[in-house]
Amino acid sequence: MKLVKHLLDSKGHDVISVAPDLSVFDAIKLMADKLVGSLLVMNDEELRGIVTERDYARKVIIKGRSSETTSVSEIMSTEVLTTSSSQTVNQCMELMTERRIRHLPVVEDNHVIGMISIGDLVQAIIADQQEEIEQLESYISG
Repeated sequence: MKLVKHLLDSKGHDVISVAPDLSVFDAIKLMADKLVGSLLVMNDEELRGIVTERDYARKVIIKGRSSETTSVSEIMSTEVLTTSSSQTVNQCMELMTERRIRHLPVVEDNHVIGMISIGDLVQAIIADQQEEIEQLESYISG
């Protein structure tokens, strides 16, 4: 069973974050530049929230707000679910599916050490299943 630690070891520990006072426009531009769907909102090393494309769509576009004059702190989600590197891929998949979220910060000793997405989890599960299939085929063919 793969752990979050294994995912981070293969994908990296990069964390893309913004300050709460950044404009939503600049945050969305950063998401587009980095090809990500969410950004952690941090003050120095302290996790303050998360802002996602979904937040932008629901709290800026639909409400007719200006992305250039709205700050990230006005639309970010402040109740951030996190995981640790010792959690399994399946545990994270259950949590993310149950809570309908797509991004999960990885926190150890109150420090963000990485971020995983639902796509990362799906890829890990598929890789595990493929490996198991290959082992079974090898066993059967002798």
